[in-house]
Amino acid sequence: MEGYIQKLSGGKLKRYVQFLEISSDPELVAQYRKWHSEEYSWKEVRDGIMEVGILEMEIYILGSKLVMIVDTAPDFQWDDAMSRLATLPRQAEWEAFVSKFQGCSAEARSDEKWQPMERMFRLYYKRETPVWMPPSFLEPHTGCCPQCSQYR
Repeated sequence: MEGYIQKLSGGKLKRYVQFLEISSDPELVAQYRKWHSEEYSWKEVRDGIMEVGILEMEIYILGSKLVMIVDTAPDFQWDDAMSRLATLPRQAEWEAFVSKFQGCSAEARSDEKWQPMERMFRLYYKRETPVWMPPSFLEPHTGCCPQCSQYR
């Protein structure tokens, strides 16, 4: 799967957007939300996600429809990373656990459940950097993400 280079990052980010529909049972939706909260999500799974090179991941929900946004480095290879992620601690256990909310096989990997979405629109800037963006936005940074030195 190919991602989309994000122009505002100065070409430093690639974005993937995926879709998944979970059970519409309100109790299962509430549990799914709980298990994805900071308090209840599994640290080993979060660590594995970052270990394979995912810089940022967000999931949005509307009823039982989910959209996941994943930001990576521009040279990130999705298929390789997902194959590696599936082997990391507790990942298979997590996928089996959340399968009851997702209505799929307990053996299914994350990349077998989430469906890639195609970008069909974006703002097409005539300038490289929008007028409103401060120059510091694209400056190098440290200590704020897995690629920064504090996590090494």
